Amino acid sequence: MLEHYGAESTLEERGITEVKVLVAEDQGMLRGALSALLDMEEDIEVIGQAEDGEQALEMIRSLKPDLCVMDIEMPKLSGLDVAERLGADRHPCLVVILTTFSRSGYFQRAMKAGVKGFLLKDSPIDELSAALRNVYRGKRAVSPELALSFWEAENPLTEREREVLRLAREGKTANEIAAKLFLSAGTVRNYLSEAIQKLDAKNRIDAIGIAEKNGWLD
Repeated sequence: MLEHYGAESTLEERGITEVKVLVAEDQGMLRGALSALLDMEEDIEVIGQAEDGEQALEMIRSLKPDLCVMDIEMPKLSGLDVAERLGADRHPCLVVILTTFSRSGYFQRAMKAGVKGFLLKDSPIDELSAALRNVYRGKRAVSPELALSFWEAENPLTEREREVLRLAREGKTANEIAAKLFLSAGTVRNYLSEAIQKLDAKNRIDAIGIAEKNGWLD
């Protein structure tokens, strides 16, 4: 059950030590502003800042923060890439993703990776800090606006249709896709046709664009 964040008393008032947080964001001004605002909270301490996913992963392993607040799209490794690697390593750092994208595919991937929070970048700092406290306490935090769009947008594509569209996105022909997947060219065309119909697209290019916009090819 996903719980929306709300106002909470500070951890300090409950006799709990500061939450150590790492901020990972490729835009320097936003990273600095976010870190400064979070650091002003008396029960949150920002112990590091990373400018890309690779650096974030290295800093998480070396600094051992309680929480990492990460942009979903960063150079080298995305926030979701980092979350998946931490999950594979069974690392205890909790991950909260910040995004401007309401893509259900991203959300589904985040949940599978064990991400504990999925929040809008423009959330007020008091809502963000409350969400971090909830995550630290073992809850999940999802921005209500994002949750609504995710519930409304179900991925209609099968795994095989997604696979065919991903290869088509690379510019491969039906024959090349067929050879890659050990299928007949006719079967590949059928998968493409099904995907186009399901997405109410004009053609395969349009279908790829719609699927990408919703994060269904990731």
